[in-house]
Amino acid sequence: MSPRQSRLLAPAVAVAAVAALSLAPTATSALTRASDQDRAAGKSTPAPCAKPTDQEPDSSQKYELTSGDLERSYVLRLPEGYDRRDSWPLIVAYHGRGSTGVEVEGFSELSDLPAVVAYPDGAIGTGSGYRKAWQGAPYEAPGVDDVAFTTDLLAAIEADHCIDTTRVYATGKSNGAGLAALLACQLPDTFAAVAPVAPALYPGTRTGCAEAPPTPILEIHGVADATIPYAGDADRDLPAIPEWVQGWADRNGCTTSTTRTRRDVETTRWTGCDQGAEVQHVAVDGGGHVWPGGDIYSGGGHVTHTIESATVIWDFFSRHRLTSEG
Repeated sequence: MSPRQSRLLAPAVAVAAVAALSLAPTATSALTRASDQDRAAGKSTPAPCAKPTDQEPDSSQKYELTSGDLERSYVLRLPEGYDRRDSWPLIVAYHGRGSTGVEVEGFSELSDLPAVVAYPDGAIGTGSGYRKAWQGAPYEAPGVDDVAFTTDLLAAIEADHCIDTTRVYATGKSNGAGLAALLACQLPDTFAAVAPVAPALYPGTRTGCAEAPPTPILEIHGVADATIPYAGDADRDLPAIPEWVQGWADRNGCTTSTTRTRRDVETTRWTGCDQGAEVQHVAVDGGGHVWPGGDIYSGGGHVTHTIESATVIWDFFSRHRLTSEG
């Protein structure tokens, strides 16, 4: 893949609701800062893309690719209204240990968003059972480089689909969220923002983070998560979630934090950050190791519905993009 752009954020004023955003995508042939008005209206003036995909809009299709020495697979969702004349944002969503991309599509509701969404499958990891896993965890597949796989995945998608490469985002749940967190450190010039949900933040997911440039981070976590405890787990070298999020706020140079509470959800947002790389933490009181708001059970405890994770994630992603230098 060609070198990516340096980071610059879309305007800091957040669009209040996904409804205002869920129109046509905002393509950026000039890779410049888009106005809130244009983004909310879904306006774009890109050069025609016309990539040669045979996949129909409003559909999901399975693909395979070779990465390293392995055959890998992923499901790709094209949104309703997908038009090859426009460039679309891309979300990559990684499943948890023992799950699949198909399952994430089922419970996450990300396929309802006005974006192309990729749901890749991990390689078979170690430990009990025949379970797929991702790099960064102690049960990762030996010798498998999922950072390189992600780069290959993006190249394959961009070759055949109209993707706005300034609006590529990563999310995931549990082990997959841990990989998304690692990608914020390993591929900061590829992903405009990252949103891990209930991330399994083993030491392997923190490689290179101390030297990483500012990256917008949204973390969503159930306070009653018994699988990846909110307070951390010293025996597994898992950090307390508030400390991990604060670490990102510190590295991003954020100067101000505000907290608001809505029923069982406490949201803390750090702003005044270098390069506009805000950090946001959503703590769900009573929430388990789940995807909050999902109508289909994602496993791991109590599901609350005060927030819809897909809505919160899209609102966050829609505020951030990359731009070229100069």
